[in-house]
Amino acid sequence: MHSLNVMKQLLGGELAGMEDYVIQVADTPQMLDAVAWDALLQCQSHPTPFMQHAYLSALHNSLSAGPDNGWEPRFLTLTERGGPHPALVAATALFIKHHSYGEYVFDWAWASAYEQHGLAYYPKGVVAVPFTPVPGSRLLARSATERSALMRVLLALCRACDLSSLHLLFSTEADVAAAADAGLMLRHGVQFHWRNRTPVYRTFDEFLASLAQDKRKKIRQERRKVSEAGVVFRHSTGHDITASDWAFFYRCYERTYLEHGNAPYLTPDFFRRLAHDMPTHWLLFIAERDGVPIASSLVALSQPMAHTTTAPSAEKVAYGRYWGALERVDCLHFEACYYQPLNWCIEHGYSVFEGGAQGEHKMARALMPVQTTSAHWIAHPAFANAVAHFLEQERLGIDNYAHALAQRNPFRNGLEP
Repeated sequence: MHSLNVMKQLLGGELAGMEDYVIQVADTPQMLDAVAWDALLQCQSHPTPFMQHAYLSALHNSLSAGPDNGWEPRFLTLTERGGPHPALVAATALFIKHHSYGEYVFDWAWASAYEQHGLAYYPKGVVAVPFTPVPGSRLLARSATERSALMRVLLALCRACDLSSLHLLFSTEADVAAAADAGLMLRHGVQFHWRNRTPVYRTFDEFLASLAQDKRKKIRQERRKVSEAGVVFRHSTGHDITASDWAFFYRCYERTYLEHGNAPYLTPDFFRRLAHDMPTHWLLFIAERDGVPIASSLVALSQPMAHTTTAPSAEKVAYGRYWGALERVDCLHFEACYYQPLNWCIEHGYSVFEGGAQGEHKMARALMPVQTTSAHWIAHPAFANAVAHFLEQERLGIDNYAHALAQRNPFRNGLEP
């Protein structure tokens, strides 16, 4: 781990005024205090299981995201100086990237423009969770002041490492505010999330009753096709997900990638580590026909089952993550990835189901568009100006897109829950 003295040598005068903090950079999650990291995460406005120490460790130790495949980690921490028990006050996960895969905020055109002008776009800096387009807290900090200090050190580190750029992906309002104050440019996108209403739905049929007739009819038809094909579902959470269930899930997950001509990003060892180190954050659906498993979908849970939190936002969220099938059944994808999870969320009092990146078809299943935000710093002044112009034009396009989506409201009388 690089200490403050090493950082001072790297960053020179850019750390002036940071004497209240011990600044360190770790190359592996094993060099971090896992308890302190997770405690800081739980104090954020939007903690997710994907920023937990165990999840980041699983990515690294399973070789799913590491230096060998273009994700060089730099875990940056700020600890208050002095006192018998100095507290961790700010931290983030920075990755030095040598490509743009696995990010879901696309900058291929920026990289191409750099290359056309004889400049190197890679390596670049990315603050994100690899392969995980889930909005959540990225700049973990005890206060806005410490978040701004963390942002300042991040930029200084990027300059010291001669990175072309820094990209803060799928971040929260607090993160965006610190990034904007530091001069980063903002970029918006759209995802589709389902939200329970107030008062909450008590049954799936009650949820259906809130939809327009054509949407309600379509969902019932899709569910009927799966049922008439003889497919039934079972689900398991936490320690009830067996090793054989996890192994079957990976077969399905791998098959999906291979059918699209790609090897899967995540290794079997990654999922074994999740099952061992953070089991209560997972919900697994398995589809069976004649007692034989044929498909599965994996959902992450914001909180362990039956767990309460003192975090500023205690809203319970389910995250649709991965799915795959060994047999083709009409509408099976919709049942496994939307209707089964939504029914489970209603039964277990979950407020939000996040359906992942892209997919306008999700609106027909009552997953509504929400804005996502990333922030970007470009080292080269001329390219920074060009990107700023591009982002302004893109923002207008996103605004028009969101307006068009709003005209396709699936709820009765156009009213959302």
